[in-house]
Amino acid sequence: MSTMGNSTNIFWQESPVGKLERRKLLNQKGCVVWITGLSGSGKSTLACSLSWELHTRGKLSYILDGDNVRHGLNKDLGFKAEDRTENIRRVGEVAKLFADAGLICIASLISPYGKDRDACRAMLPDAFIEVFMNMPLALCEERDPKGLYKLARAGKIKGFTGIDDPYEPPLNCEN
Repeated sequence: MSTMGNSTNIFWQESPVGKLERRKLLNQKGCVVWITGLSGSGKSTLACSLSWELHTRGKLSYILDGDNVRHGLNKDLGFKAEDRTENIRRVGEVAKLFADAGLICIASLISPYGKDRDACRAMLPDAFIEVFMNMPLALCEERDPKGLYKLARAGKIKGFTGIDDPYEPPLNCEN
């Protein structure tokens, strides 16, 4: 029995159906494909293509998109460094639950800080695949599908990743 956080009265409830049983039922191993990169680098496009391809092969997946989770689960968070860290931590925890359930969870988020991505990897040591969309900033700005770079350059968005907030490229991604 383990306790969580600072509380001594919260205990993890084991499921009577384990990972191996879910793997057999779904005929797949749950994992997390973590897609990271600058805004406009193609993360969501890749996530959607991957999800569709997995579907056509009879594999169950779910996309956790960075914008979508900020409409609900993370709507209370802003874009300061500590909020970004909490955003990634929460998504990592949800992704871990999806993977434990046997799904292929595709997490598509900027996730600019290496320590935050590494913390998610540590949650799933044998089921985490990091994909880096290594797109030059100039090309992301040229694409600018949401008009965010234009707003950031005009000073209307502060702390925008790649402009006035750093992006730390992965050092040990799988792609």
